[in-house]
Amino acid sequence: MPAISTNTAANSAVRYLNINSAQESSALAKLSSGSRITSASDDAAGLAISTRISSDVTTLQQAATNSSQATAILQTADGGASNISDILARMKSLASESASGTTTDSSRAYINSEFSQLTSEIDSISTGTRYSSQSLLDGSSVFSSGVSVLVGSSGSDTITIKLASLTSSSLGVSSLDVSSLSDATSALSVLDTAIDTVSAARASIGAQESRFNFSSDSISTQTQNLQSANSAIKDVDIASEQATLSSAEVKTQAAVSAESAANQMPQYLLKLLG
Repeated sequence: MPAISTNTAANSAVRYLNINSAQESSALAKLSSGSRITSASDDAAGLAISTRISSDVTTLQQAATNSSQATAILQTADGGASNISDILARMKSLASESASGTTTDSSRAYINSEFSQLTSEIDSISTGTRYSSQSLLDGSSVFSSGVSVLVGSSGSDTITIKLASLTSSSLGVSSLDVSSLSDATSALSVLDTAIDTVSAARASIGAQESRFNFSSDSISTQTQNLQSANSAIKDVDIASEQATLSSAEVKTQAAVSAESAANQMPQYLLKLLG
């Protein structure tokens, strides 16, 4: 029914203009942000899942750094243990030389002098093998009792680093002496035990390092998969959203034209009175 007090056509055009304008604004926001979820109302469940995944990814990225640092600590410790192993091998060679009946007492004095210096060097290496100002091999750091390293997205995803003390005292070589034939002979068995101790410590370090290497690979795989899953939930489909934007733009233009035409209708009706 034609009326001049209520412009029903104009009201309808305005309503559709608002709807189309909102669709256009939403499409522009999604395209500019690259995300299909620009507000919680877009997908409340998807936003919650995406937020949790993003949190896990951030934690895993830090876990990857933790694993790399742990590997560096173990490599540093292994380098020091390797040097101690070489020293013990040299000390055993000196003890063997001193234990020979062909070696004179004056020669044993020279041998014992080097032997004593090497014993002191073991302590220097065990104390001087440091990471972040902490000595790794003298039993004074937290690593001697075990340190847990987070390597996952949960607090229970940990690997423990534990390093043995490799000082001359802990190896039982601090009081050894090769200045006599009997002392040199006794030192040989003690040195064998010390060498075995260092070898066992290096084996433990290598096993821990191997575990961290596999953990790093696992973290990398988990991070990649979670990022892919998050992309499927959160990222906008550019082609689809561009089509939505184009459609909304056309509808908005049509609504503007309809509104303009509807506003002129009362003027046309007034001519009927004239």
